[in-house]
Amino acid sequence: MLVPDPSVPGAYFVRVDGTDQSFVDPSDPLRLEFDYVQRIADVIDSIAPKGERMRVIHVGGAGMTLPRYIAATRPTSAQVVFEPDVALTEQIRAIIPLPRRSGIKVRPVDGRAGLAEVGDDHADLVIVDAFAGSRVPAELTTAEWYADVARVLSPEGVIVVNITDRVPFLYAKRVVAGIADRFQPVVCALEPATLKGHRFGNLVIAAGRPVDHATLERLANRGAFPYRVLGGLHLARWVGKFGAFTDADAEQSLAPLGGPTTFR
Repeated sequence: MLVPDPSVPGAYFVRVDGTDQSFVDPSDPLRLEFDYVQRIADVIDSIAPKGERMRVIHVGGAGMTLPRYIAATRPTSAQVVFEPDVALTEQIRAIIPLPRRSGIKVRPVDGRAGLAEVGDDHADLVIVDAFAGSRVPAELTTAEWYADVARVLSPEGVIVVNITDRVPFLYAKRVVAGIADRFQPVVCALEPATLKGHRFGNLVIAAGRPVDHATLERLANRGAFPYRVLGGLHLARWVGKFGAFTDADAEQSLAPLGGPTTFR
């Protein structure tokens, strides 16, 4: 459901099962209220100059925050959003509709079904930011899923995945392992407080040839909410001997302690 932001007229939070999952200000698509969304935007800005046309697939749409950001910064981009929550999409269209001629197409299917219909080498970027309530669906973190993402991405394509976890990161390490099996290089961006075990939080994983660790570190250090970027041998040691999830043993992400929360 859409919940008005009392401090920003015309802006809304998208709330699902008591969890605020995204923020949308249709009058200012560059306003990225949640810090994990800014981390994803940093990846986008690091791999493609503003104004450059991109072919993007979004797995999970919510309020269409990132599709709006890309449409505003890279006009003429072709974007497809897989969002199975038809009721939420209809509410978005009625209250905060997408701009006309935005290039954004929303399809009422889940990520696995939607991606299976996409042709090979179709996308420059696949963003996986999908939650069932407060948990990441198990089928969107498996080796089989990443194989299909690799099929759809161009040779210079990038995958960006948003998940949630907490110390000791048993779930996140298996997700990173699955991505690393298919894509290189890999980086993982997260808040220092989450890395140190002080709080449950978001981890943004990006992988593919254009991903540059040093560039993302510079963006991380100059942001309003500085964050850590793990990569290279440091990330490999962090993951250790953990292996990828498969369709046979996949798990949802952990639920946040204390019930509903806001992912920022």
